[in-house]
Amino acid sequence: MSLQKAFLDQAESCTALGSPFMARLLKLLAADWPEDSPVARKCAAFEGDIGPRGHSLPLRITAGLHALVLNRAAPALVAVYPPNQSSDAELRAAVLGALQDHAAFLTTWIDSAPQTNEVRRSAALIAGARVAVAHFDLPIRLSELGTSGGLNMMWDHYALEIAGRRFGPAMPTVILSPEWKGPLPLEKTPNIASRAGVDLNPLDPSRGDHLLRLTAYLWADQPERVMMTRAAASVATTELARGDAIDWITPRLYSAPQGQLHLIQHTVAWQYFPAETQAQGRALIEAAGAQATAKRPLAWLAMEDDGGDRGAAVTLRLWPGDIRLNLGRADFHGRWIDWQYPA
Repeated sequence: MSLQKAFLDQAESCTALGSPFMARLLKLLAADWPEDSPVARKCAAFEGDIGPRGHSLPLRITAGLHALVLNRAAPALVAVYPPNQSSDAELRAAVLGALQDHAAFLTTWIDSAPQTNEVRRSAALIAGARVAVAHFDLPIRLSELGTSGGLNMMWDHYALEIAGRRFGPAMPTVILSPEWKGPLPLEKTPNIASRAGVDLNPLDPSRGDHLLRLTAYLWADQPERVMMTRAAASVATTELARGDAIDWITPRLYSAPQGQLHLIQHTVAWQYFPAETQAQGRALIEAAGAQATAKRPLAWLAMEDDGGDRGAAVTLRLWPGDIRLNLGRADFHGRWIDWQYPA
């Protein structure tokens, strides 16, 4: 895939996900990419799939530009980014200028894979965890794979608000209000006894540079996502592990204590694991599930791309019994949920 095609494919995705500014920016980059520039030469060195399902170079580049805006390092770029209005010519000039003037920053920035914590995905986790504890009424030992900055592990600090009903704490850090179709979530409130997460490159939201990376991958014409991420970061205190997800989860599967429900969760992360890692992880979780008991149960909650026509599948497996539940579907950014589990 050419970089131009990758820009245009990402522009189409951004249009579908409600970001006209990102679509406009990506189309501009596709049309006027400065081939003879340090950033272009760095991008040309990437091997393999550079599109949305691979290295995601378009998102790395646009996130680097957004970081320059967020840290006010490029005043000319700030002037043409939302909420400010600009013509295509003004935006083009500022972007091309930033690619040249901040080449050192941008070439370093794009070395790292995209890092996001879409907090709105927690809506599916809140509802899914309620189903899990309805089956096994125990405190939760939470393990997250591909945790990034750990923000979606903090879902017990967030409230889900649907049609005037609130599910969650009385004083939530974040209120999630997705477009909801289907039965309401169950009334059963989960209690998280402990939580831990792993990522190849975990971020610490209490560090300014790490929070910048998390927010830069959000889109400039969707400021509510930035505000939500910053609010979630204020309660993200869990120390995260750096490493391979399978190496990390293996001892946790077999050290889970009696009297707790071990809940493994991940959102739009599994698809990025190599096929061999997916197979190994599935086998490990299923083997641990086969040894689960009513006093030491296991749950596997996922929100992942299954190739369906609309959004991600929200699924839950429970042991003992290997109960398999298709809970519904969710927008990749958590804007809507089509819930299918009966109230």
